[in-house]
This record gives sequence, C-alpha cells and structure tokens, in this order.
Amino acid sequence: MTKSLEFGLDTFGDVTTGTDGELLPLPQVIRNVVEEAVLADQNGIDFFGVGEHHRKDFAVSAPEVVLAAIAARTSRIRLGSAVTVLSSDDPIRVFQRFSTLDAISNGRAEVILGRGSFIESFPLFGYDLSKYEELFEEKLDLFSEIVSNDVVNYSGEWRAPLEDQRIYPPIGEGRLKSWIGVGGSPESVIRAVRHDMNLMLAIIGGDPARFAPYVELYKKASEQAGRTAGDIGVHSPGYVAESDEQARRDLFPHFKKIRDRLGKERGWPPVTERDFEHEIEHGSLYAGSPQTVADKIANTAKTLGISRFQMKYSAGPMGHANLMKSIELYGTKVAPLVRTLIAS
Repeated sequence: MTKSLEFGLDTFGDVTTGTDGELLPLPQVIRNVVEEAVLADQNGIDFFGVGEHHRKDFAVSAPEVVLAAIAARTSRIRLGSAVTVLSSDDPIRVFQRFSTLDAISNGRAEVILGRGSFIESFPLFGYDLSKYEELFEEKLDLFSEIVSNDVVNYSGEWRAPLEDQRIYPPIGEGRLKSWIGVGGSPESVIRAVRHDMNLMLAIIGGDPARFAPYVELYKKASEQAGRTAGDIGVHSPGYVAESDEQARRDLFPHFKKIRDRLGKERGWPPVTERDFEHEIEHGSLYAGSPQTVADKIANTAKTLGISRFQMKYSAGPMGHANLMKSIELYGTKVAPLVRTLIAS
C-alpha cells in the first residue's frame, strides 16, 4: 500500500428492531442512522456511506438527504453513497445533489456509482430493465463529463443532447471524489480506469484474495492509459463485539434473516450456522472481537493493497444499541490495531 489505510462504515438503513422486538418505523430508523454517523465521526472513522434502496427492508431511498443531515452534525468524516444506482437516475441530478452535499459538508462529499444488485428502482422510475447495461454505460459517460469539465457537451440515446452546458452548483474546490462499485466484473474495472475513477470492490462473500486479479487489472490498465491508478477500497459486511463468542451469538440470527429473505428472491438455499462460521473464518464476513476483526482487515489490506476498508455494519434487523457498540469498537479498538498490524 502506498497510502495509509482509511476506515469507513456503510449502511443501507436496514430496518431494525426496537427493545420490544418489533420492527421500528422507517422514520425512526433514518434518525438512528444519523446518530450512528455522528458516533462514527466522534470515534475517528474516516468515511460514512449510505446506500440507496427502494424496498421495505431498507429505510433509505434518498441517501443524499440523510447525508446532508449528517453533514450538519459532523465536522470531519467524509460522506458518500454506498451505492448510487446511476442506471435509474439522472446523472445531472446526481451530481447536483452531491455537489450540494459537498457545499454543506465543506468539501467532504464522495459518490460511489454502481448498477445496483437490486432492481426495484427500474420499474419505480420507469426504466426498461432490459437496458440495464446500456443505461449504466451512457449515464456513466455523462457523469464523467460533468465531474471532469466545467462546460459539458454530450450526445447519447437516452436523453436530448447537451451543448456548452454548465451544471450548478459546481464543486467548491477540486473534483468530486467518485468511485465505481465493482462486484466481480472485469468490465467494471475497465470502466473505472476509462473514466479515471477510484475502484470500490464489493466483496460480500468468499475469500477476498480472489479479487486480487481485479486489483492488478486496475493498476495495469491505468498504467496503459498513462495515468496513476486511483484509490482502491473494499466494502464487506462485519460486526464487532467484545468477544468472538458474543459477536457470533449477536449476529447469526440477523445474518440468517436477511440472507434467507434475499435467498428466496435469488434462489439461494437457506444459510446454516456452519455457512456463517465458514464465512467468518475463510470468507468476507468481518465479525468477532476487535482483535479478530483487525487481524482479518489487516490481512485483506495487505493482500489487495487497498487504501480504504468500508465495513457494512448494519445487519438486517439487529438493534440500534448493538450497532452503536459495534461502531464504537470499530473506531476505538479495531482501527488502531489494524494500523499497528500494517506498520509491523
């Protein structure tokens, strides 16, 4: 790694349970996300990401609004999406929302762009799902033009052409930090290089080392394009507790609920406790005591040469109090341990 490792936290605003065991109203979940981000800022976390979804098990459909509320209550933590589904959005409006967030936060905004692993936004906003790839390609082309140029000229099939158009408000200073979220496609890696964007690897299952070829592809393609490779990050699920036993006891019921719910939609078999333990020990689930989680993050950081690790700390219906404790341990215990391990 050529840069020091940054530590991030991501949430999709998973709908959580209250102290009575019942699911909380979505407005309360959103307010809790803001409190979680404030705690992350207070505990030295470098980045806080909020994902976009349009379904009943996730509360956040407008991440930029939530991030703006967080910006008003924090002072240093960088703020971004995790991810923005560009295929079913308007690149101009995406840029305007994030440039506004950048102004509110005094230059702390970032955006992670992706096609998204959920498709609810396509029928909701009137987009043809059969155009999944084409929409992302064209809209990414336009977004890249916007972040790279003060004056935009663009012609494509999905919208009317733009000629000598300025987009307001502009970024106050420099360029909006932009990432491409990659879930395992070499084509997405090449897109990141082509548009001179940073690379965020969404590793949600299996051995993280299997993504090493994508890192090498990104670096090699950047060199061939005559530019320095951007930052490389990893987004993976995790949960920190005082001990390994407590982490597994706390997390498994919620991990199983969300995985089995998604599995019904995608044809996956029900997850077993053995699957869960295997993912912790050999896969990409960073769950356990601060030392266990730190050891695993340090190993991934060294193996892939990343400059940021973003832990998806929300875990299905797991309660707000558990998430707050996990955030505190991640910032005060895990991050310092990882830095020590990497330095040695």
